[in-house]
Amino acid sequence: SCKPSSLNLQVVVSVFFFLSLYMFCPPLPLNPRLLEADSKSMRSMSGSRRNSGSSLVSSSSASSNLSHLEEDTWILWGRVVNEWEEWRRKKDKLLKEMIRKGIPHHFRAIVWQLLANATDMPVKNQYSELLKMSSPCEKLIRRDIARTYPEHDFFKGQDSLGQEVLFNVMKAYSLVDREVGYCQGSAFIVGLLLMQMPEEEAFCVFVRLMQEYRLRELFKPSMAELGLCIYQFEYLLQEQLPELNMHFRSQSFHTSMYASSWFLTLFLTFLPLPVATRVFDIFMYEGLEIIFRVGLAILLYNQTDLIQLDMEGMSQHFQKVIPHQFDSCPDKLILRAYQVKYNPKKMKKLRTENRLLKQRIETLEKVRSYTEEFVNGLQTQLEQSRLQEAELLGALKEMQDKVLNLEKRSNSLPDESNVAHLQEELRLVKLRELETLRCFKEMQDTVAELNQRWQHHTARGGGAGHWKESPKKNAINELQDKLMGARLREAQAQAELREVKLKALQLESQNQIHSKLVSRQQQESTALQERVQYLMVQNKGLQGQLSEMKRKQAEFECKSKEEVMAVRLREADSMAVMAELRQRIAELEIQKEEGRIQGQLNHSDSSQYITDLQEQIAELKNEVRTPPSHNKPPDLCLTGRSPGERDYLSSDEDLLPSPLPASTLYTSLPAPCCPSPHLASEGSSDSDVEERDTNTDDTPPPQIFPGMVCTEGLDH
Repeated sequence: SCKPSSLNLQVVVSVFFFLSLYMFCPPLPLNPRLLEADSKSMRSMSGSRRNSGSSLVSSSSASSNLSHLEEDTWILWGRVVNEWEEWRRKKDKLLKEMIRKGIPHHFRAIVWQLLANATDMPVKNQYSELLKMSSPCEKLIRRDIARTYPEHDFFKGQDSLGQEVLFNVMKAYSLVDREVGYCQGSAFIVGLLLMQMPEEEAFCVFVRLMQEYRLRELFKPSMAELGLCIYQFEYLLQEQLPELNMHFRSQSFHTSMYASSWFLTLFLTFLPLPVATRVFDIFMYEGLEIIFRVGLAILLYNQTDLIQLDMEGMSQHFQKVIPHQFDSCPDKLILRAYQVKYNPKKMKKLRTENRLLKQRIETLEKVRSYTEEFVNGLQTQLEQSRLQEAELLGALKEMQDKVLNLEKRSNSLPDESNVAHLQEELRLVKLRELETLRCFKEMQDTVAELNQRWQHHTARGGGAGHWKESPKKNAINELQDKLMGARLREAQAQAELREVKLKALQLESQNQIHSKLVSRQQQESTALQERVQYLMVQNKGLQGQLSEMKRKQAEFECKSKEEVMAVRLREADSMAVMAELRQRIAELEIQKEEGRIQGQLNHSDSSQYITDLQEQIAELKNEVRTPPSHNKPPDLCLTGRSPGERDYLSSDEDLLPSPLPASTLYTSLPAPCCPSPHLASEGSSDSDVEERDTNTDDTPPPQIFPGMVCTEGLDH
């Protein structure tokens, strides 16, 4: 974006303010040193602010009748800016009170940069180069730009200057921190910074906020820090507003439904912009502690109305009524916020407890997932064994059918008696063949004899006439026919013999083959039956293991429920003991007051009695602060875990007993982030921690807002 060479608008308005002040108001008898400090502060502001058309100052015309108090405030803040390091070292408490009363509008830009220590950052020189690069989040940023402060003049209208510089800052940060990238809630924080300062300074302050104020953990994709903040806020809610907390639970009105935006946008989307800016002033100095305080103050202020509403009514009340309750007097909200009890040490213990409980839950989840995987593996093996059993049963049935078919076929084949019958037939055929050969030989002898007689008759000269040729020929023909028939019968007998032999050989070979097949099928059938028996035994074993795992899982869940119930019982006992101790303190205080009023004791005895009562009250308060010790919760014994793991699972026995159920825990925990040098534990300064440690919980906080007077009163 182009930057005009004219003076910064804020400096112009500041000059106009002082000109009008001295033109229309009589001169005030101010200390020359204050005037010099004021002029130095104005010069430091004009020198520290760059000329940029991208900054927005929602300025109004300077009033000519400003009070002396307002003028002194301007001069004092000019001195603070000019002597910043000295104020941080020596006048830190006074600076804290001034910030809680509100930073003047024209000093916010430089004071925010000084509080965040973002005046000289190396990343500022990289800003112009980052704008030339492309980011994978550009489409998401463009889509959400129009939703950021849509009613504000600086961001109203497509392609306006405000939308352009907001896009530049969000794009540059998405390139610097690729793990976080872009989150929609962060655009409101950047938008507020751009209303006060140029885009380069806004980018540097936003980088410092993400790194040093736990915002980076809030905006990570897992949002683990948001889960921790919700857990801590629920603890404070149950501790300080138990009735409202029970009503929220009965209506299933979860804390994340209304408090998530408080932590993600620092009340910028919930409260009007002037009130949210006051909260942001304190956040820049004290961190997330002010978010907890303001949230509890809002709930405490609206407790009576919220208890009477259902879930839908409470949602409407949070959206339409609560945001406008402090429009006319933001100081009332800040004052109520610092009347809320907040113990940074307890918040740190809650963080540790949440981390250990989260580790325990992760271990239990791993055990549960391992158990589920093992059970699923057993079920898979069981299904596979069932399928194998079915396949083997089918194969067994098929083999049995084959055996039956073979038995039927073997029954249809000739048995030993048939073979003997065939052998007998073969012997008879051979006998017939021998008989035929004998007849054939006899016929050959007869023919030879006839031939000899014929030749002998011819040789004696009987001549043809003496021999009757026809009868002889007939006898020869007859003998030849008989010879041919005998030969035919012989050939036929031989053929039948060969067929019988061949048939006998075939039957013997088939019988051997079928006997081998039958024996082989019987062996396979026996093997299949043994396999089926083995699978049935294995199936029974798997079913026994599955039932055992289910029983152990049921015992595991029962032990987890018993542990949760034990924690709740210990919590109830602790709260009952604390209530009894508070009641005893109240009774002792009443006795002390009655003793003073009635004058029952003399002066020395009364003093001694009052001293004793004060000692008893101090001891009881110490007991209230220190929760009573409880028995160690039962360890969660897991089957198959080593003793070291069982000790690890019960290693948080010395934690602060949490009044929250385990179901309110969130899925992941943040990695430890580096706090700002000016922030103490959980976003509080070191001086705040010392002050809160020295004060008791029942002592009201000191009045640090003498100038905050609201016309509505504080007894709402």
